[in-house]
Amino acid sequence: MSLVDRLISEVDDDGMLAGLVRGQAYLHSFGITSWQDAIIGGYADLRDAGATYLRADAEGLLTGRVVGALWWDRTAGLEQIDSLVERRERYRSANFAATSVKIMQDGVAENFTAAMLESYHDGHGHPTDNSGISFVPPEVLDVAVPRLDALGFQVHFHAIGDRAVRQCLDAVEHAIAANGRSDNRHHIAHIQVIHPDDVPRFRALGVAANMQSYWATLEPQMIELTIPFLGEQRSAWQYPFGDLQRAGAVLAAGSDWSVSTPDPLAAIHTAVNRTAAPGHEDGDYPPFHPEQAIDLATSLTAYTAGSAWVNHREHDTGTVEVGKLADLVVLDRDPFAGPAAEIGATRVLQTFVGGNRVYAADDA
Repeated sequence: MSLVDRLISEVDDDGMLAGLVRGQAYLHSFGITSWQDAIIGGYADLRDAGATYLRADAEGLLTGRVVGALWWDRTAGLEQIDSLVERRERYRSANFAATSVKIMQDGVAENFTAAMLESYHDGHGHPTDNSGISFVPPEVLDVAVPRLDALGFQVHFHAIGDRAVRQCLDAVEHAIAANGRSDNRHHIAHIQVIHPDDVPRFRALGVAANMQSYWATLEPQMIELTIPFLGEQRSAWQYPFGDLQRAGAVLAAGSDWSVSTPDPLAAIHTAVNRTAAPGHEDGDYPPFHPEQAIDLATSLTAYTAGSAWVNHREHDTGTVEVGKLADLVVLDRDPFAGPAAEIGATRVLQTFVGGNRVYAADDA
């Protein structure tokens, strides 16, 4: 991508605002009324979007309700905490609050940078000398998370591999030991591989499981780039949503857009069926570990009430109740009334935020 990036002009403030407004309209078209932006700050030369959110809100353009996750600089250490506190106070408006900190603890499995407890295989079942990368050393993480927790920050962890998941849980355990239990609602996103011993710790430590359900399918990337290098046992530990539900973990859900589609209904379809939604298939594959499927009500709740809880908005959003804000989505069908295999074909016809219509399909 750098071959092209170097030829692209830097995006100015007006370009950032236009991009935010266009992205917001796209999210509204999928029935999304609120979200958590996982990167507010420098990452891969991206501009800090905090000022853009403030400007959009001041100009009446921000219709979504947004929590910003301030980016933890992996090249720095604890000295950045004062800056995070300052930006949290500055990045605050009616519809935007940067109250979370994003810590990217590891990479991804496909290029062998997800942090694993045991080494990757070489594709023929033989162990290698690579077990992935922990971007934040555990000795730093175990100090940083208690400090952030004490300052009232929520920590939004990225953890793909089982070692990264364990390190994040360990850091929260250190925070509880240091500060007692808080209502900061730390959550671990992606959770592709979780060691079975760590599944019950989500409930025990009060850490929400932030699922990207759309990824829990068999498809060429999984078959060619992941399973051969994880091996049979670890491959069976992937996306264990059913085990997390049975263990009593709080389930929240998101998309990691623009890595993949933000469509919640396509992801809900996969959570229930463990197959790709109609129109999202890349081949005809059997369900991926169907024992880890969750029912429609549980999945839908994770994408509504669960995410509202993570964003500390369950008092006024996430469910349809008297006295709550009229953040409503009109679908073209009742997904509970038809077969599970058709959940992903459900379309959004209208989206309302606070009673105001922010999206209408052509046939609405």
